[in-house]
Amino acid sequence: MSRVGKKPIIISKGVTVQVNGQDIEVKGPQGTLSRRIPVELGVQVDKEQVVISVKVTEAPNARALHGLNRTLVANMMHGVATPWKKDLEIHGVGYRATKNGQTLSLALGFSHPIEFKVPEKIKFEVDGKQTLITMSSADKDLLGVTAARIRSLRPPEPYKGKGVRYLGEHILRKAGKAAGAVGGGGAAAGGKK
Repeated sequence: MSRVGKKPIIISKGVTVQVNGQDIEVKGPQGTLSRRIPVELGVQVDKEQVVISVKVTEAPNARALHGLNRTLVANMMHGVATPWKKDLEIHGVGYRATKNGQTLSLALGFSHPIEFKVPEKIKFEVDGKQTLITMSSADKDLLGVTAARIRSLRPPEPYKGKGVRYLGEHILRKAGKAAGAVGGGGAAAGGKK
């Protein structure tokens, strides 16, 4: 059995859990999330906790599924009680973001603005400088995928660091070309005199 999978998940105050066969539904102040649990696993719900157990121990991936699904259900419980948050920052001259309803309009150095439709389950705000995007959602999976898709529109480049990055993300910087570097083609480099 998985060490992670064996841990019980404590049900937060104001959160209700329902199990219907292999489907689990979690309701809370921030919304409702549901997930299908693989047939190799079982779910038991008490008043205070949820326990995920392995039904088919002969399955080759039962231990991996056990730990993974326990973590996914725990993330659902946390999300419906207090939403997950993700921040993106934009670096670059003229790079900015604006909010138009549920659409994020991005100016990222291309000849046209990029209109990115944010899923309905995600709430987002853009700060006054138009360089910080703050997103929150009960669904951690959807939030992470959406943030990664926005970042992939203009990933940070290694020379000046321009682009979209996660807040606090460290970008490895490269040195640019140095003026008068060795090998410039002069007499010392073996060129014609």
